[in-house]
Amino acid sequence: MRPDSVVGEGGEGQAPEELLAGTRERGYKVCWAPKEEVLKYQTISGFWTHSGWNSTLEMCWSNFADQMMNSRLVSEVWKLGIDMKDRCDRVIIEKMIRDLMGERKVEFMKSATEMADLPRASVNQGGSSYCSLDRLIDAIRRRSLQQAPTCELL
Repeated sequence: MRPDSVVGEGGEGQAPEELLAGTRERGYKVCWAPKEEVLKYQTISGFWTHSGWNSTLEMCWSNFADQMMNSRLVSEVWKLGIDMKDRCDRVIIEKMIRDLMGERKVEFMKSATEMADLPRASVNQGGSSYCSLDRLIDAIRRRSLQQAPTCELL
């Protein structure tokens, strides 16, 4: 949990002591952490984010700009997370965390596996990236043959 993600009365960024005490055995409060390093552990079931493009396997609570669209893509199109929309209270957060880590976990893991397979398939023979690179190489070859350099003798 990032300290700046908690805003209490008066706008201060301190998590309530009861939250820290209640999650001490299950969670950790940090200013910053490398997401890929954290998410590689099997024990991690979810990631709560503002829905910026750097965070896409998660429970989304978007605030402004492109975050709403990102959240919708993650939750409705890619099926990789849950969109909190603009509802945020203890009951909603608890239900969403239970969905993310329990009832819908298998669905999200399946979607994540399918999404991870897409770029792999694109670089294999017959994949879109593979074919695009082949077309680029062919175009460069054709162009180089059309404009063969001429040499003048000095």
